[in-house]
Amino acid sequence: MRRRSGDVMHAAKRVMSASASCLGLLGIWLFLIVFFILEAAGTRSSAFSSMASDASCCNQAKDNLMCRDVCEQILSSKSESRIKHLFLRAPDYCPTSMIDVWTCINSSLPGVSKKSDGWVGLGCCELAIAVECRRACKQASSKNDISKACRKQYETALISCINRNEMGSVCCSYAGRHTNCREYCQAIFRTDSSPGPSQIKAVENFCASISPPLVQCVNNYTQSYPMRNPVDSLYCCDRAEDPRCQAACKRILMSKKTEPEIVDSLSEGCTKPLPQDPLWQCFLESSRAVRPGVNIAPPPSAGLDGAELHCCSKANSSNCRDLCTKLYSTSWGNTQAWQDFEFACEYNPLEAPMLTCLADVREPCQLGCRNLTFCTNFNNRPTELFRSCNIQSDQGAMNDMKLWEKGSIKMPFMNIPVLDIKKCHPEMWKAIACSLQIKPCNSKSRGSIICKTDCIEILTKCGDHSRFPESHTAESICELLSPSDENEDCIPLDSYLKSSPLDNAIEEVTHPCNPNPCPANHLCEVNRKGCLPGEPCLPYFCSQGCKLGEASDFLVRHGVLIQMPSGAAGCYKICTCGQSGTLENCLDTQCVDLQKSCIVGGQRKNHGESFKVDCNICSCVAGTLRCSNHQCPHSEEDRRMFTGLPCNCEDQFVPVCGQNGRTYPSACIARCVGLLDHQFEFGLCSSKDVCNPNPCSRNERCIPKRQVCITSYEKFGCAQYECIPRQLKCEHSRDPVCDTENMEHMNLCTLYQRGRLLSYKGSCQPFCKSAEPICGHNGETYPNVCSAYSNRVAVDYYGHCQDVGIFSDQGLHSECLSIQCPTIPATVCKPVTPPGACCPLCAGVLRILFDKEKLDTFAMATKNTPITVMDILQKIRQHISVPQCDVFGYLSMESDIIILIVPVDSPPKSIQIDACNKEAEKINSLINSDSPTLVSQVPLSALITSEVQISTTLTSDCNRICLSINYIYLYLAISMLYITFNA
Repeated sequence: MRRRSGDVMHAAKRVMSASASCLGLLGIWLFLIVFFILEAAGTRSSAFSSMASDASCCNQAKDNLMCRDVCEQILSSKSESRIKHLFLRAPDYCPTSMIDVWTCINSSLPGVSKKSDGWVGLGCCELAIAVECRRACKQASSKNDISKACRKQYETALISCINRNEMGSVCCSYAGRHTNCREYCQAIFRTDSSPGPSQIKAVENFCASISPPLVQCVNNYTQSYPMRNPVDSLYCCDRAEDPRCQAACKRILMSKKTEPEIVDSLSEGCTKPLPQDPLWQCFLESSRAVRPGVNIAPPPSAGLDGAELHCCSKANSSNCRDLCTKLYSTSWGNTQAWQDFEFACEYNPLEAPMLTCLADVREPCQLGCRNLTFCTNFNNRPTELFRSCNIQSDQGAMNDMKLWEKGSIKMPFMNIPVLDIKKCHPEMWKAIACSLQIKPCNSKSRGSIICKTDCIEILTKCGDHSRFPESHTAESICELLSPSDENEDCIPLDSYLKSSPLDNAIEEVTHPCNPNPCPANHLCEVNRKGCLPGEPCLPYFCSQGCKLGEASDFLVRHGVLIQMPSGAAGCYKICTCGQSGTLENCLDTQCVDLQKSCIVGGQRKNHGESFKVDCNICSCVAGTLRCSNHQCPHSEEDRRMFTGLPCNCEDQFVPVCGQNGRTYPSACIARCVGLLDHQFEFGLCSSKDVCNPNPCSRNERCIPKRQVCITSYEKFGCAQYECIPRQLKCEHSRDPVCDTENMEHMNLCTLYQRGRLLSYKGSCQPFCKSAEPICGHNGETYPNVCSAYSNRVAVDYYGHCQDVGIFSDQGLHSECLSIQCPTIPATVCKPVTPPGACCPLCAGVLRILFDKEKLDTFAMATKNTPITVMDILQKIRQHISVPQCDVFGYLSMESDIIILIVPVDSPPKSIQIDACNKEAEKINSLINSDSPTLVSQVPLSALITSEVQISTTLTSDCNRICLSINYIYLYLAISMLYITFNA
């Protein structure tokens, strides 16, 4: 019973978070009461289904006109998402004391049979990848109508959704007029979650005596597949060791329907079913996951939501910290707890860090918005960030407008009376409603409130001043609702009063994971690896995840180390996301005192606060000051003498290789970062033969493994090689590599068994066959571009490394005079030069300060394994959602981590540069806000603070400059007309 109550409250919490905005969160605590009334009556699901009109219910609210209007909208609407939204708003207009009205509405809730007459695949159309397929789906009347426009091997998510809907329509039709049975049946076939044991049991309890055929139909569905659908188990194929078996497995799952067919075909194409085989083990685990009566071990205790619990530590007041912790630790709290949190914290501008963190957990910012039918001005914005660009929010904005048309906007602390918004600037009200539902994200605060100036303007023009609460004006109301006018802290409406300037643009920026095409408990990641010939090739792949808490929706990837709260604030544990989808092997780490502050220049800085000290970025970490190590000229004399290099070293390129695996341009710079003379040697790191003399045993092979370590190499080492067994027979796993003669091999083992030398990892590329050497941004020379890219290093210039760029614009000396940089077309962008590089490029550049002590703690907890720059880059790469952008980086000479988010195409389109800039700003914001999106991952939680620099496109500049020019021309034109007509 406790678990069921938790599920209900968790569902309520999700509904609340979907509408949590300054003008969108209305009367949540009353909604919870109604929610439980509906739940107790067994009609929670049906409250969100299409309903028939029953005027008698609404007539009972004749003395409350707004309640009657909402009631009529609920009972007459045929839109499920609209009804869901109206139910969220209804308690504000129909108090729960109106028992007769609510009882009547509750008894009038029909089943879904009326909805099933139409095209059952309509709700799946947004899952289509191809534009033509999406269009065909929306215009179709049956599945056969989309077969020509939709290629099954690509549109697996769409086909899977349609198949589930069709099966659900058949099974649930056996329920007849029995609403509860039908609704519990429908829950099995929802596209957004897997049917769990409790759901299946509910169908048996409510339908066994009503319709045995329905129970049998549902059982056939839930027991016929390894998971809900064969396609949902594609990830299991990757567990097979034989590549032929992997290909056969994917082909079988894409074509077979029932479990016997799949098992028989897999037995022929792979191996016989053995529990110890990874492939079959995966199928058995996923199959058991939906069987009723199977006990699954609960995850380690992290409260009900470890991600949101992490956000509680960001509260500025102890009251909000305690209320937040109470809600997200061991229970969701009661109605009073939610009400207290909402009243004291939800609208408190001082709690912006905590509220932004909670918003990142519930609705992370994602690039792109499209396919909205009401908020059409938000469509075709592939380079803008939004929290909630979906059909439900689109419908919610329309419903908000209808409620506001009644003359009042209800807030938890006041009602705002307004004039007829259908006549008074309706386009601005629409922009407000859509902004608060779709929730554009800004690069810094990513808040969801409109700007103060816009608020004052609309209330001054359209507020009903005669009915304003006593002593309130438009200005005082907006001071409560929208206290900020800074663009990074609020949503400016002017962008959404008109349609996107990219209305007719070709899709040069895509978003394969938005909306998420993966099954429940799986994360979507951009496919940057490509596919084998003959295999289904999607622009994304789905990886199994673990929930960060018993009732959390926040997922972390399978196989990665994660950090989660443990006990008191400041205490954390490190766990692994296991194959079973649960957290395993947890280990407590040392707690930090979040109340400790730092004294800087006589001022107190709180834990987590970032700031500048001279030209260095700093942050207070549990009472310890962490700062970057930049050279800061203070006087005119200092600037004249400043070389622009660390410790004011001379501009000399006599490279040395440090024990951390990083090449430094000179011994002076190596000493500047703390290396002793015995900890570096002259020459590039890439020039060292790390396998001579052979450090491995006789039955092992030494293989160079270049890496730059960011943990203490004195403690954990930083080996530039690895020893692998000399195998007589190599495995058939495909991880392609290219040798120095441009021949491709299936994996490293095969390459070395054939006596070849590694050039780079990945498939051989024709343009690297006879390419010249290049100098990377890390000051290392690579034999070709592909070799640099495989190490996640971008090209600075062509040829051997021979010079170094300055680190500061304070330096008056000209560097890199002998370097010929790659040409950037003048029409592409205004480029930036990464720290220490010679040549500019079009990219978003992040300069990140990290906590080396924390990284050492992680290394110690993971069997003394050093952490490298590559570890950071690979994790950050998973958070880049646009395939047209990729991640490169290096450790700077000043010991910062530099990350470049660079367009893939050459030359890049302006829209692609804008997308990469926005991705860079997103990552920068996640680091600086200590967001669980990154903090939950080891080692990203050691990133303290960041600065971002972007290469603005000429179109972005023109949007600002050309507007001023247009005004000048307009002024001149009016002046000329005036002169002409008055001559």
